[in-house]
Amino acid sequence: MGDLKPQEIETAEFIVEVFGEEDKKLDGTLLGKFMFCMNINPSQERLKTAGLTTKKGEKVFTVEELLNLYKELKKEVKDFGCYEDFVECLKLYDKNENGYMLAGELNHSLLTLGEKLTEAEVDELFDTCLDEENDDGEIPYTPFLRRMCELDPPLKPSKK
Repeated sequence: MGDLKPQEIETAEFIVEVFGEEDKKLDGTLLGKFMFCMNINPSQERLKTAGLTTKKGEKVFTVEELLNLYKELKKEVKDFGCYEDFVECLKLYDKNENGYMLAGELNHSLLTLGEKLTEAEVDELFDTCLDEENDDGEIPYTPFLRRMCELDPPLKPSKK
């Protein structure tokens, strides 16, 4: 696999072993999960053009096909930042510099900036990761980000 490190190949094989079928193939619905496990995070649009499916059994990938896609997507995907970068971004909304921001501003940001989320996705994210608002409509943003980045467990399991 030319440009790939032995550890990347080994990781891909392990992912397919864990999430794949007995025939060592991975269902197309799991393409995003595969790429996330390989430490890249392409957009949903890009995953769809690469073969992401919504129905199980519609498409399957061999390890070799997945590695070729990974190689291609790895070149395209930018560094989307890490937890610390997200904290710095939300500090911009922390008007009192006390670790809190308005829940409405977070909601608006998720719906309108970057790779926009749908209302349902934001509701799910808030349901699983967001603490209750205080009397001023503010939420502590660092616990939210820790849960969102999976550094801490969610408040309650995802509905998916």
